Amino acid sequence: MTSSAHATAIDRIPILLVDDHQLVLEGVRVLLQDEPDMRVVATANSGAEALRCLHAHPEVQVAVVDLNMPQMSGVQLTRAIRTTHPQVRVIALSMFHDHASIQEVLAAGGSGYLLKNTNGLELATAVRRVAAGRTFFNAEVGATLLENLDVPATRDTAERPVPLTSREREILQLIAGEYSNADIAEKLFISERTVETHRKNIFTKTKSKSIVGLIQYALRHKLILL
Repeated sequence: MTSSAHATAIDRIPILLVDDHQLVLEGVRVLLQDEPDMRVVATANSGAEALRCLHAHPEVQVAVVDLNMPQMSGVQLTRAIRTTHPQVRVIALSMFHDHASIQEVLAAGGSGYLLKNTNGLELATAVRRVAAGRTFFNAEVGATLLENLDVPATRDTAERPVPLTSREREILQLIAGEYSNADIAEKLFISERTVETHRKNIFTKTKSKSIVGLIQYALRHKLILL
């Protein structure tokens, strides 16, 4: 529970729940129903239905998506949501936390990853963090990410983090939160051109070739908060 007990419908985070099992949908809805700063505005049993719901409910900020669905997988749906409704942040919900699945979600544009054994407190925390433009991975998922980073074999040859300026660290955190250049520029009161310059410098310094690679680098060197 938060202190925003009197949050209005406008203030509350609008959420879409997607799972092909109705029982799971109801269970997740129950976990969130007492959170005063959230409201489930729609539920869907398939990817296609989820996209229709987003069209009918453009106010949705966060979609909690089951990864294992027929016809359109959760990863495919995440990619479609980020393409057609880029303002919507996606939290993946899965029974598994293998590295390949987590990588797929990150590459598709997911902002969070939770296991289906999560509790209400953790789910609510994830929704708030993701709605605020940050990322969220529960402990097991975070451990899997860290275990699969390309850590050098010996301490003597350990890679040292490249020095980033305070502004570059700030922008790195926002990039990890999937903010666009325009969003970052508005948030930091700088031009998009300046953001793009910083962005290029960050990728060059870290020798990252993709957002996933950049996030892994940042995690390995504790440059961002999850």
